[in-house]
Amino acid sequence: MNPFAARSRPFFGCLIFAAVIWGVACNGGQSPPPISNGPIVQPVVTTGDQAKLLQSQPTVQFSSGGQTASLVITVDQTTTYQTIDGFGASLTDSAAWVIWNKLNSSQQAALMQSLFSPTSGIGISFLRQPMGASDFSANGNYSYDDVPAGQTDPNLSNFTISHDNAYLVPLLKQAIAVNPAVKVMGVPWSPPAWMKTTGTMNGGNMITSYFPNLAQYFVKYVQEYQQQGVPMYALAVQNEPLYSNSNYPTESLAASDESDFIANHLGPAMATAGLGGVKLLAYDHNWDNPGYPETVLASSAASYVAGTAFHCYAGDVGAQSRVKTAYPSKDIWFTECSGTVGSSFAGDLVWNAENLLIGATRNWARSVSLWNIALDQNSGPTNGGCLQCRGVVTIDDSTTPATITNNVEYYVLGHLGKFVVPGAKRIASNTFAAGSIEDVAFQNPDASIALLVLNSGSSAKQFTVSWKGQTFNYTLPGQAVATFTWK
Repeated sequence: MNPFAARSRPFFGCLIFAAVIWGVACNGGQSPPPISNGPIVQPVVTTGDQAKLLQSQPTVQFSSGGQTASLVITVDQTTTYQTIDGFGASLTDSAAWVIWNKLNSSQQAALMQSLFSPTSGIGISFLRQPMGASDFSANGNYSYDDVPAGQTDPNLSNFTISHDNAYLVPLLKQAIAVNPAVKVMGVPWSPPAWMKTTGTMNGGNMITSYFPNLAQYFVKYVQEYQQQGVPMYALAVQNEPLYSNSNYPTESLAASDESDFIANHLGPAMATAGLGGVKLLAYDHNWDNPGYPETVLASSAASYVAGTAFHCYAGDVGAQSRVKTAYPSKDIWFTECSGTVGSSFAGDLVWNAENLLIGATRNWARSVSLWNIALDQNSGPTNGGCLQCRGVVTIDDSTTPATITNNVEYYVLGHLGKFVVPGAKRIASNTFAAGSIEDVAFQNPDASIALLVLNSGSSAKQFTVSWKGQTFNYTLPGQAVATFTWK
C-alpha cells in the first residue's frame, strides 16, 4: 500500500469539493452551462425591412440544461394532423402569357427554377388552374367549347384545349419537370356561355338541364390535360359560386345545385371515365360562408367530395376548423388570396404569415395557394376584374430585357415551400397570440422538422424552442419570419 496515496485522498477530495464550490460561486450560483449535443438547426429569415430575404443565418444547436426564455415553443412530432399537398399559386392565362411572351428563353428558364425548384427556388408544389378564362386572361373570354351566339353544343363536338396548348400547357410541363411533386387543381370561373342563362360567361346562372354536359366537359378537360402530360390532382366545381358580375367570367351556383351536380352528374361521370382518383372539392370561396360547404357535405354529394376549398377575401380563417369539426373525414384546402399593389412589405409579410402560412395550416389546410404567379408592371393583362392585384413576381416589360421582381408573396411562399415537401404532416406545437410569437410545425417524409415562426410584434422577441427535452434560444426582430429546420 502506498502511504502517500492513502494520506492524499482526503486532501484531493477537499480540492475537488472546493473546485465545485468555486465553480458554482463563479457562475453566480446558477446551474452549469448547457451541453450542446443536440441537432444542428438552420434558421432562414425574412425581415419586414427587407434587410434579410429568405436569408440563411448562422446555425444554432439544441442543447440540454440551458436557460429558457419566457416564451417556449414545444414541438411534438408524435402528434400529427393533416397531410400537406403543397404551397403555390395560379399560373393564370395572364401569368403564363407574360412569362411566355415577355421573357427571353434564359430568363424564362431561370424564373421557372426560381419558382418551382425546392433547392434553387421557393419550391412551389401546388397550382390552381382556371379552366378557361378568368379575370386574368390575356386576350378576353374563352372556354373549351365556344360556339357562335345562339348555338349550343351538347355533344361537346367542339371541345378543345388548343388555347392552352399555346403556352399554358408548355409552362405547366416545365413546372412539373422542375418539381415533379407539383399537384395541379382545375376550376372554372364559368362554364361555356351556351350553358348559361345569360348566354355569356360574364355572370348569370347555370342552365341546370346542361349538368350532364358540364360533367362531360370536366371529364374531357382532365383527359386532355393528362394526354398532354399534366395530370389533374383535384377539381372544384365553380370558382366563388356566391359571386356573379357582368364584368368578367363568373357564375352564381347555389349549394343545392352544386350538391346535385356532384352527386348525380360529375361524381358518377368521373368514376365511369376511370377518373375517380381526382379529388372533388366543394365551395372554393371565402371564409365567411361555411354554411355552403356544410350543405354540400350534408348531401348525397358527400361520397364524392374530398373536402372544402377556401379563399381569404372575407371572414375568418377559423371557418376552416368549423367545417373540419363538423365533417372530420373531409379535408380542407386553402386555394386563393391575392396581394395588392401599394401595400407595405412588412404588413403583408406579417398578414400572410399569420393568416395563411400559420392560420390556414393550423386550421387544417392541406395547401396554401395564392393567386397570380406573375403579372406585368400594370397588374395585368386583366380581363375586367381586379386592377390592382399583384403577382408572386412582377415582370416589367418596359425595360429591355424585361425585369423580374420578387414580391413579398414570393418570400411568403418560400418560407414553407422550400422546407415543407408534399407528403409532410403538420405536427403539434403551441403558439402565442397575435402581436407576439406565432408558429406552426411540420415533419417531412424524411423525418426532418420544419418550424415556421413569426414575430408579429413591432419589437424583437426572444423565445425558446423545445424538442425531445432539448432546447435552443433565438431572438427574432419585429415583423420578421423565420423557418428553422433540423433532422
